[in-house]
Amino acid sequence: MDSVHDIPCGWAPARDPLYRAYHDKEWGVPVREGEALFAKLMLDGMQAGLAWITILRKRETILEEFEGFAPERLARWDGPRIEKALTNPGIIRSRKKTEAIVGNARAFLDMAERGEDFADWCWGFVDGQPIDGRLDRWKNAPAKTELSETASKALRQRGFKFAGPVIVYAWMQAVGLVNDHETRCPRYREIRKTGG
Repeated sequence: MDSVHDIPCGWAPARDPLYRAYHDKEWGVPVREGEALFAKLMLDGMQAGLAWITILRKRETILEEFEGFAPERLARWDGPRIEKALTNPGIIRSRKKTEAIVGNARAFLDMAERGEDFADWCWGFVDGQPIDGRLDRWKNAPAKTELSETASKALRQRGFKFAGPVIVYAWMQAVGLVNDHETRCPRYREIRKTGG
């Protein structure tokens, strides 16, 4: 029987192996590479209005259709390429979200042209180290924070869409800018120990 300190976060039930694997291997692990941070932000934006499990189930096809969210490739997409993507039943077929992803890729490249490294810029919001959420229960996690509002505003000023403060906070949790694993969860201690 698991001790209280060996129980994973309540949102990652053992009965759903896809969710559990995401929790155990990916969620909250600090991501420090710019294009990987961008890709995860695009997935969180794509989730807007949907359950995360929907994204997880479609993720492989989404990544294939959107060329791994490589900004240089996405920035070249035109109307016909967007139309082609929207015929793929394996993705989230939202024109607004698809057009936002293309625009976001261009915003990412604009930042690079101005000398803003996306990874350094993102981690600058937390002074380079994950914020310790110290959550006793995952349900106590905020939907957004003052920090996610600040980051969201900064992203939108740079031209990003589908980057509101709720989406941005979910992304911050996913990429390890914030360690919001429950304190009883083994992953909380592992991530805290490594410090990202």
